[in-house]
Amino acid sequence: MRDIKPIKTDADLEWALAEIAPYFDNPPEDGTAEADRFDVLTDLIEAYENRHFTVEDPEPVELLRAFMEMTGRSQSDLAELLGSRSRASEILGRKRALTLDMIFKLKEEWGIPADCLVRPYALVA
Repeated sequence: MRDIKPIKTDADLEWALAEIAPYFDNPPEDGTAEADRFDVLTDLIEAYENRHFTVEDPEPVELLRAFMEMTGRSQSDLAELLGSRSRASEILGRKRALTLDMIFKLKEEWGIPADCLVRPYALVA
């Protein structure tokens, strides 16, 4: 077992990931030195990844599509919620923007956070 060191490079990250991998199969007991080592390494890994690997929020239509896929909802379900098959098609096809009323319905009925849906996005002509 090597001493813990700062993670400054991708090679350091690979080392840290290899160091914590065994803990996933055999978790250390709380309060032990091994548990402390695991906590410190995971904090270092998270800090390095947050600095070097940014993840952008998906635009509203991408988020809506992903949500529908994850929850087993179809375009027909969206049409029922929005009150029109053509409206659902236009939204998913990026030919029509989500309105505040639609965003409110998606938040209330499906639980999608409104702040994720109010971002501007490009429509197709």
